[in-house]
Amino acid sequence: MLSGSCLCNGIQYEIRSELGDIMQCHCQNCRKANGSAFAANAAIPSTAFALLKGEELLAEYESSPGVFRVFCKRCASPLYSRRPHMPELLRLRIGTLDAKIEGKPSSHIFVGSKAEWHEICDDIPQYEERPVT
Repeated sequence: MLSGSCLCNGIQYEIRSELGDIMQCHCQNCRKANGSAFAANAAIPSTAFALLKGEELLAEYESSPGVFRVFCKRCASPLYSRRPHMPELLRLRIGTLDAKIEGKPSSHIFVGSKAEWHEICDDIPQYEERPVT
């Protein structure tokens, strides 16, 4: 079990499963939502996400058709994204985890639109878009 929270600690959650592959997403929407060169995300079963505190602080924004980004409306920490056509899956923003994790990133996705000022300096696989699995 992994625990996490938002910046103001108003939202607290647990993940009651293993994390999926950690992907570093370089798409423009992830860069804007996180204020950084990329977002570090891991897929989790939606049934594994347990909200412990702060339901009233959850807000969401439809950043592109069918993609909802969920965040804390007090501190604006991005928590996860969801897609109604894939209700069984959430994409957790692993920077909000409070617990240490053993996993390492498995890939860089959407490098075709990465920030021109960021250089990828590792040897994990890179994909122009999202790889087909």
